[in-house]
Amino acid sequence: MKKKHIYMSIGAGLAAAGVILLIWLLSGDKIVPGKTAPEKAAACPDGATVRAGLTTVTEWYEAVGTVVAKNQARIEPRVAGPVMEVRVQAGDPVKKGDLLVRIDDDRLDSRRSQARQQLQTAIARRGEAVQAVNSAQAAFARAESDYNRIKKFYKSGAATKQDLEEARAGFLRAKAALERSRKALSGAKSGVKLAEEMVREAEIALGYTEINAPADGRILKRFVDPGDMAAPGKPVLILHAAGGLQLEANVREGLMDTVRPGDVRNVRLSAAGRTVAAVIDEVVPAVDPRTRTFRVKADLPEVQGAYPGMYGKLLIPYMEISVILIPQNAVRRVGQLELVAVKTQDGCQRRFIKTGKVHGDQVEVLSGLSGHETLIAQEPGKNGR
Repeated sequence: MKKKHIYMSIGAGLAAAGVILLIWLLSGDKIVPGKTAPEKAAACPDGATVRAGLTTVTEWYEAVGTVVAKNQARIEPRVAGPVMEVRVQAGDPVKKGDLLVRIDDDRLDSRRSQARQQLQTAIARRGEAVQAVNSAQAAFARAESDYNRIKKFYKSGAATKQDLEEARAGFLRAKAALERSRKALSGAKSGVKLAEEMVREAEIALGYTEINAPADGRILKRFVDPGDMAAPGKPVLILHAAGGLQLEANVREGLMDTVRPGDVRNVRLSAAGRTVAAVIDEVVPAVDPRTRTFRVKADLPEVQGAYPGMYGKLLIPYMEISVILIPQNAVRRVGQLELVAVKTQDGCQRRFIKTGKVHGDQVEVLSGLSGHETLIAQEPGKNGR
């Protein structure tokens, strides 16, 4: 067992020595353990000199969002019934008024026919009521004339009190009959109006069996096929109306005061390979307690290859920091190692560095440089080895 441990220790030592030797061979300089730079300078490689410098850059918060249609319509039927025909597919362009979906209209057509029959019946009843009123008016006129004549006779003594009472009773009966006939006529007229409304409603409902495009646009989704049952409240299509796209993003609550409607912010659309300027259209003044974020909607310009549902990022500046930037062509990469050639009075030294974010053609240096060094840039076409 002791020999096994000895052999393992020797093997580990040889492996460490091999790694140090490999780095020494790749760098061409003596590596001193615990130091980030070689002890002595060597001859400078060919290449132009560049400067490392401290620069103030903007830190950006990337709010993850989704591209959506700014004007999106959920097309729902107003009547229930089996779907007879669907004339569009997802992605089809449509014009305002185009027929999109047709629903079975047999039941509603039958309802309209019944309403029309009820209207004809109500009109006939109204005619009968008019005739009844005319008859009652004639009877009332005769009874009133008889009553007035008997009153005169009674005053002159030519008629008895019984004759007067009978004439008065006939007059009252005729008056009551006239009032009843007039009420019946009023009811008949109301019945005609109600029947007309029923016919009108049946015709309107019948018109709802054809669903037309409310505006110019493009079909985003289709939910039904012929034979499916359509019902109010259940969408059959989703239409992306003309009006462009938006990015809906969730921004952390600490940046609530940095985003305002009308601000112009960059949006990165990875799938489309574009970064575009977007105008903030709406900021929802409420924070979701589960995610501690608030919703921001930004209007996107016309972007080739951008579609609803795509992934995007809203870039929001939130602080300024000082960083060391160097040109990317000054960095040599050996495996996972990053090195630069620092020009000194005695020649050049190779230093190990750690890089961070890329800013255009420059890269941020997190460690290894102070920000005042002169570096040797690589010649175009070299791989840094």
